[in-house]
Amino acid sequence: MKQDVLEIDGAIGGGQVLRSALSLSMVTGRGLRIKNIRARRSKPGLLRQHLTSVLAAAEVCQARVEGAELGSQQLTFEPGAIRGGDYRFAIGSAGSCTLVLQTLLPALLHASQPSRVTISGGTHNPMAPPSDTLERAWLPLLRRMGAQVELQLLRHGFVPAGGGELTLFVQPSSLQPLHLPQRGKLLEQRATALIAGVPWRVAERELDRVAKRLGFAAEQLQVSQIDQEQGPGNVLLLEFAFEHLTEVFSGFGQTSVRAETVADRVVDQAREWLHSEAAVAEHLADQLLLPMALAGGGSFTTPRMSDHLRSNIAVIERFLPVRIECRQQAENLLQVACRPSA
Repeated sequence: MKQDVLEIDGAIGGGQVLRSALSLSMVTGRGLRIKNIRARRSKPGLLRQHLTSVLAAAEVCQARVEGAELGSQQLTFEPGAIRGGDYRFAIGSAGSCTLVLQTLLPALLHASQPSRVTISGGTHNPMAPPSDTLERAWLPLLRRMGAQVELQLLRHGFVPAGGGELTLFVQPSSLQPLHLPQRGKLLEQRATALIAGVPWRVAERELDRVAKRLGFAAEQLQVSQIDQEQGPGNVLLLEFAFEHLTEVFSGFGQTSVRAETVADRVVDQAREWLHSEAAVAEHLADQLLLPMALAGGGSFTTPRMSDHLRSNIAVIERFLPVRIECRQQAENLLQVACRPSA
C-alpha cells in the first residue's frame, strides 16, 4: 500500500500525541510513522492502553501496522477504509477506556454505518478523564457540534484492578464549528464521592472538606456507593453546570493520601478555573481541540497554554489544513481559535 506517510516525533508529548495522530491518520487516510513514543515518561513506549488504542484503530480502519507491541517506541500505521460496526476491545489492565474511546470516535463519525464499541479496563483512572467527564462535559459539546453519540457506563473499573466496561454508540455525523468565549452563569453545582470497598467515612471527610472550602450546601453533596466487588476505589467528582457548558473535576483516593488532601487537590483545580474568566478548564480545552479542527473551525477560552494543548496543536497542524492561533487576553485567559489555513 503506497501512501503519503507523515513522520512525527513522539518526544514532543506523551500518549496523547500518539492518540491524536492515530485519530487523524484514520480520518485523513494519511499514513503515520511515529518515533520516540512517550520517550520522556518514566515508562516510555506503548503501555497496555496505548497498545489497545493502536490495535483498535487498526481494526476500525483495516490498517497495516508495524511496531504494535508493549514497550515499543516506534510505530508505522497505514490506514485503510473506516468501517462502522460492532466492536469489543479489552485493555487487560486498569488502563483508561475513555482514552481509547476518544481515539476511535473521530473516525467512527466518518464511517458509513453506525457503530457500537465496548471497551473493558479502567473507567476511573487518575491519568485520564473518568467516564463522568466524557458523559457530562465532553460529549454534550460534541453533540452541539453535530455528533450523534451516546455513552453507557456498564461497570466501574478502578486502579489497580480494572474490570470496568463502557459502551459507545456512534451514528455517522458531520461536525460543525463551535465557539465558547464564555461559560455563562452558574446553573448548578454538586460534589459526588464514589466509593467501592472503601469506608463510608472517607467519602464524608472528602465532602466535608468540599463544603468547607467551596460553600456547598448539604443537598449539593452526595455519596455513591458502588458494589465493593468492583473496588477498592474512591473518586471525588466536582461538577459545575453553567449556561454554555459543564465542567467536571476529579480526584482519586489512594491508601497513602488523606481524604482531605484528595479533596483539596480537586478543589484547587476547580477554584483556579472558577476564579478565571475562561470558558473551559485545562483538560477539556485539550479534548475539544481535535473535534474543532475536524469541524474546520471553532474557538474557546481557557486559563493557560498547557503542554498537552501545545503538543496537540503541533500534531493537528501537521495533518489538517487548519491554523490554530492562541492569544493571551489576560493573566488567566487564553483564547484559542481554529481556522482554515487556506
